[in-house]
Amino acid sequence: MNKQEIIKEAKRVLSIELKSIKTLSSSFNEKFYKIVSVIFKTKGRVIVTGIGKSGHIANKIAATLSSTGTPAQFVHPAEASHGDLGSITENDCILAFSNSGQSQELNDIINFSKRFGVPLLSVSSNKNSFLSNKSDYSLIFKKPQEACPLNLAPSSSTTMSLVIGDAIAITLLKMRGFQKSNFSNFHPKGNLGKDLVKVSEIMHGKSELPLVHENDLMSKVLIVMTKKSFGCVGILNKKDKLIGIITDGDLRRNMNTAIINKKAKIVMNPKPRFISKNTLVGEALNYMNKKKITSLFVCENTQPTGIVHIHDLLRLSS
Repeated sequence: MNKQEIIKEAKRVLSIELKSIKTLSSSFNEKFYKIVSVIFKTKGRVIVTGIGKSGHIANKIAATLSSTGTPAQFVHPAEASHGDLGSITENDCILAFSNSGQSQELNDIINFSKRFGVPLLSVSSNKNSFLSNKSDYSLIFKKPQEACPLNLAPSSSTTMSLVIGDAIAITLLKMRGFQKSNFSNFHPKGNLGKDLVKVSEIMHGKSELPLVHENDLMSKVLIVMTKKSFGCVGILNKKDKLIGIITDGDLRRNMNTAIINKKAKIVMNPKPRFISKNTLVGEALNYMNKKKITSLFVCENTQPTGIVHIHDLLRLSS
C-alpha cells in the first residue's frame, strides 16, 4: 500500500466506527436507566467481566468506574471458574460485556449470579443470547459492521461497548456528585494527580508571609520584601485584611529618592489578587499564567493564611 492508500484505509475505519457509534442513541433507553440505577444502589462493588476483546474493554471500564467514584473490579471469566468467584459477594453486582452474548467462558459467572442472587447486568448485540436472557437487565446495541475488511476482527463492536461503558461510568459520576477535587484521592500520581492537589497542601504558611500594614513606611516594606524573597509584599489594614499588594514592578515604577518615606498604602496596588486554600494547583497555575504574576496570596475572608510562588506549582507539575 502506498501513502495515499494507507491514509484512505485509516479514514475508512474511522468512518465505519463513527457510523456504528451513532446507532447507540437508541440503546440509551429504559434498560440503560435500569442498569445505572442498579449499580448506583449497589452497596458493594461492580464486578466487570468479559472474555477476549470484550474482556479488555471490561477491564478498562472497571478502571474508569473505580476512578470516578464507583468501586469496581475486573474478574476474568477463566480465573472466575478457578476460584475467583469467591471474590464476588452478595453486596456486589455483575456487569458483563460480550458482543455475541454466547461466550461459554461466561457461563460459570452467569450461573453463580443466579444461584446466589447477585444482580447480573450485561451489554451485548444479541438480545436472544444466553447472557441476555439470564441477565436482570441487558442493554442491547445494534450489531455493527466491523471495521475489519473481513468483518471479523472486533473493532466497531468493541468501540461501541467502550462508549456504553463510559456512558455508564460518567452518568454515575454525575449522580454521585463527584467533583474535580475528588480526583486527587484516586489519582495521587501522574500529571492529573499533581494538578488536583490543593494549594493548602503546598503553600508557605503564616510565618513565611511577606506582610506589612498600610501605614508602615516603604523602608520597612523593602526590608520585608528582601527578607521573604517572594517578590511582593501584602498590605494589611487594621483588621489584618489584605487590602493591597506591592510587587517588584510597583517598586520600579515608583522608584525615586523619596520612596522610602512614603507609606505602603500610597504605593500599593489596591486590588490584590488572591485564592482560597481549596483552589487546585492546576487552577492556580492557570490563573497565574493568565494574570502574568509569580506569587499569589492564599486568603480566608480576605485574611492571608499562606502564599504560593509559581515555582512551587511548576515543581509539582513537572
